[in-house]
Amino acid sequence: MNLILFDNHTRANLLPFTFTRPVAEIRIGITTIREKWESALKTEASFFTQDYLSKIFPCIISDDNLFVAGNLLPDKNIVNAINMLQTGEVLKDTLNNVIALRTGRIEEFTELENFKIVHYPYETIAVHSKQDIFSLNKKLLVNDFKEITKRRKSEPLSSSNTLIGDAKNLFIEMGAKIEGAVINCETDPVYIGKDAQVMEGSCIRGPFALLDESIVKMGAKIYGATTIGPCCKVSGELNNVVIFGYSNKAHDGFLGNAVIGEWCNIGAGTNASNLKNNYGEIAQWNYATQKYENTGLQFCGLMMGDHSKCSIGSMFNTGTVIGVACNLYGSDFHRSFVPSFSMGNRNKGYTKNSIEKVLESEHEMFLRRGMEMSETYSKMLEYLWNKN
Repeated sequence: MNLILFDNHTRANLLPFTFTRPVAEIRIGITTIREKWESALKTEASFFTQDYLSKIFPCIISDDNLFVAGNLLPDKNIVNAINMLQTGEVLKDTLNNVIALRTGRIEEFTELENFKIVHYPYETIAVHSKQDIFSLNKKLLVNDFKEITKRRKSEPLSSSNTLIGDAKNLFIEMGAKIEGAVINCETDPVYIGKDAQVMEGSCIRGPFALLDESIVKMGAKIYGATTIGPCCKVSGELNNVVIFGYSNKAHDGFLGNAVIGEWCNIGAGTNASNLKNNYGEIAQWNYATQKYENTGLQFCGLMMGDHSKCSIGSMFNTGTVIGVACNLYGSDFHRSFVPSFSMGNRNKGYTKNSIEKVLESEHEMFLRRGMEMSETYSKMLEYLWNKN
């Protein structure tokens, strides 16, 4: 079967993160949703996504295609149900949502009335909202840790470190460096990726994942459930934070119950509230409804889309949503929703940054990582700029 992960109605609820990626490319736990499905079904996946994203994330069609909802997370029951699907069958959950279907040709994907319905009787695990990314992170990080480390041996932990808990809950990949840190995996696991580094004085409490080539800088205080994607630098205090990758929060300041996209930079001393003074439930901007919606959560922090940056001393209120490629500065609290490509601050106001300046700064950021931004990727950002 040819695995294709499709964007469904949840995509709008997951903006701004899905402006620049299919839903299944969201990182949650240790791996992305795509990587979880590839591991579960033992095959590579492609994407059925927005037209403007399809050149970066193409859809590969064969004579036997298995479409799976990109926000759905695999477990034993759902994998068994999907593997049993026959051509011409569609799997629906208890709310009548399509979660998978098997088709011999792409045209059939839009002709659901011709499919035989198979009802899935169990509860599914899926990402429906931005806040689900950090809310589900503990469960998925623990599951990913078990899967990734199964029948594998960890690299040894240097004697300069203090380990609290059972060493079986700590896994260190080859090339990782950890010196002079305190790691608590007494109740939940800690995963350190290939060529990652944890500097002296850092305090880490699981569940925690630091992916390949990322760095925890000196004196960082990190609480679970936190995931730091590849090629990041982090410091300060973090609590239940997911950073997708290639982003820096390299200095003091607090982030809690937060999601940060790729290619972001958070200035020194930036703080983002995750709890209201009156301990009430937090409302958050929803792109789907174009209004603030109650999250039902008491703890909810910053949501920052790809390529956005904020200056030193930036301040963000609970539940703030920042779009793609924003350039924010000033020491006062920013608005609780800042549209993509905005530049400025709350006092002086926000203007739309030019696409030339956006591409210039992002090109330089790619070069700092030893990478080059492709023309296709540039055109994707240009498309978003024109639509914003």
